[in-house]
Amino acid sequence: MKHTLPELPYSYDALEPYIDSQTMTIHHTKHHAAYVNNLNAALEKYPEYQERTLKELLTSLDSLPQDVYWAVRNNAGGHYNHTMFWNTMGQSQGSEPEGVLRKKIEEAFGSFENFKDVFSKAAVSRFGSGWAWLVEDKDGKFQVVSTANQDNPLSDGFKPVLGLDVWEHAYYLKYNNRRPDYISGWWNVVDWQKVAKMYEES
Repeated sequence: MKHTLPELPYSYDALEPYIDSQTMTIHHTKHHAAYVNNLNAALEKYPEYQERTLKELLTSLDSLPQDVYWAVRNNAGGHYNHTMFWNTMGQSQGSEPEGVLRKKIEEAFGSFENFKDVFSKAAVSRFGSGWAWLVEDKDGKFQVVSTANQDNPLSDGFKPVLGLDVWEHAYYLKYNNRRPDYISGWWNVVDWQKVAKMYEES
């Protein structure tokens, strides 16, 4: 089974002015596509791993052949992370979570605003390239964590709920080195209905 690049659920300019069309186009058609192509190439000589889902690959990294361990870790992570990233954004213009999701956020962080502050700080302080995440631990409690490069919380036993890409290629064309401005803008395109749907179905 070949992994494929998913289409975006909206046009490349749909998240303007917060995320620009040029960045979205390059990010999706070049960066994400490269992760998909590199993952398929890494698995070519191991057909027994080709049928595994991204989640199955990322939760059993230690079982991989050593010669493709890093290629699969990096590229399966990149593919999973970006697919989730695209699918939790939309033209929401600053929506907020409701129902179960909001209750769990408030239980863990006190308030939605406090959660945003904790998450934003994790995203700003991630050294170099990586991601900030809202995750659920094995006890069902929400936490904020960050990962380096294309690592995914699945590999550490967490369930990802929401992720933010803070690699420079995600924002540099529009925001240059102003990562905090990018993060602040991104909150306006988080689609909490989509986040809730993915959380319930995963």
